[in-house]
Amino acid sequence: MRLRYLKALVVVAGACALVPGAVGAPLNNTATFQDSTGERQGAPDITTVVVSNNNAGIVTFKINVPGRATLTDDMLVAFTIDADNNPATGSQDPEDRGGDYAIQLFGGTSDLFRWDGTTYSRNGADPPQASLRFSGMTVFINASDLGNSKRLNFNALVLTGIVVDQNTGDTDFSKAIGDLAPDPGHGFFSYQVKVGQLKLNVKSFALSPSRPQAGRTLTATMSATRSDTGAALAGGQVLCTATIGGKRLAFRTRGFSGGRARCGWQVPASARGQKIRGTITVVFEGRRVSRSFSATVG
Repeated sequence: MRLRYLKALVVVAGACALVPGAVGAPLNNTATFQDSTGERQGAPDITTVVVSNNNAGIVTFKINVPGRATLTDDMLVAFTIDADNNPATGSQDPEDRGGDYAIQLFGGTSDLFRWDGTTYSRNGADPPQASLRFSGMTVFINASDLGNSKRLNFNALVLTGIVVDQNTGDTDFSKAIGDLAPDPGHGFFSYQVKVGQLKLNVKSFALSPSRPQAGRTLTATMSATRSDTGAALAGGQVLCTATIGGKRLAFRTRGFSGGRARCGWQVPASARGQKIRGTITVVFEGRRVSRSFSATVG
């Protein structure tokens, strides 16, 4: 499978009203890149491209085109990305020199292509593109699918006027017109991916029963959230430890259920009046969060 468009078919204006670059200081690692406007009458007109990323490495590209908030059947959106910051590798086309990857939105689908020495293509040997998705004119992809790059040099293309034969699926680009940002001859925009230290936080914790009872099951439950998105964890490795009178107590159940980590122990009938001490831990993406407890068995 190959990229559906050819740059030779794309007619864009060469005049540049504004020198492209990041506008203002990034906020929460968000950068807004300005494109020139009014290059060609009737063509889609990219005003800005807004790029951001979160601590999980998800990079978001949002193209702003007045009057074009959604992807219609006559449109194609593409990003060319130099992921290794090396113009000597990847495509040597003057407009995307160094391009290693291309993202394409067309026909209601999104695809990630890689430069194969001749063109941008995708074959069965390529890794999954599970993180790639889009909504309207916004694309989401994990930097891990772009070679774990920390600096993305990119351009963005929007085409309209594409005609698709409903019987054969053939595409006609002869009347397509588009806008390239930055403008032809201005290279790439440059964005630095900044991934902070992911932390896990305890949101809630409970023991059931609230006071451990001899001969009964004691269950500890904990919900945790991640620092970058605030989302509750729905999975991960659950570790359960507990002791009574200094002797380790084997867990009977552990895992996630209903969005909470759970540990269960059978309290010995002979443990009445003794102290039970335990810890429930969740390990997720190399990070861990724990909650410990101590109580007297009733």
